[in-house]
Amino acid sequence: MSEVQIAAEARTEFGKGAARKIRRADKVPAVLYGHGIDPKHLTLPGHEVLLALRTANVLIHLKGDGVDELALPKGVQRDPIKGFLEHIDLLLVKRGEKVTVEIPVTTVGDVSTDGIFDQQLMSIAVEAEATHIPTGVEVDVEGFEVGRVVTAGDLVLPKGATLIAEPETVVLQVIAKPTEAPEETEEAAEGEAPAAEASAEDAE
Repeated sequence: MSEVQIAAEARTEFGKGAARKIRRADKVPAVLYGHGIDPKHLTLPGHEVLLALRTANVLIHLKGDGVDELALPKGVQRDPIKGFLEHIDLLLVKRGEKVTVEIPVTTVGDVSTDGIFDQQLMSIAVEAEATHIPTGVEVDVEGFEVGRVVTAGDLVLPKGATLIAEPETVVLQVIAKPTEAPEETEEAAEGEAPAAEASAEDAE
């Protein structure tokens, strides 16, 4: 589990104008909530937060200006056109407590040549200790035949993680490749022949 320390500043100005001013300074408005505390409005360094968010379920250690807390990103707003961070919601967590998160599902290997790999879920919900959230779960699909299905209950989760998703939920499967219709192709070719002959007669 990745833990990143980020400097935090208390935020006292609110509204769209204040938020724009913060972003012009390459910083991000944020709110820290959870555990029954009053929400804390913070300002965080934009570049550092952007780098931290590259890791799924990154644990952020907020430190400075009277704040010394651990938090998980729970809501990230980005500009729909330029992509910069507009706002971030942070969930306060404590060491040792359990949290529910989505972890990525990745695969290795290749399925049989007569099948098509169909991954329906790219992540799966699990419960894990806040400071030991797994980076993901891997599935070896080498040689999987048509009809093979992997459900959430089939996943081998990392130590300390408990499945939250319904066990029968389909995560991935191997389906048959679509077959061509040679008869239709032959009929189409036969239908083209008379037309070609008619064109030749017209030319004469």
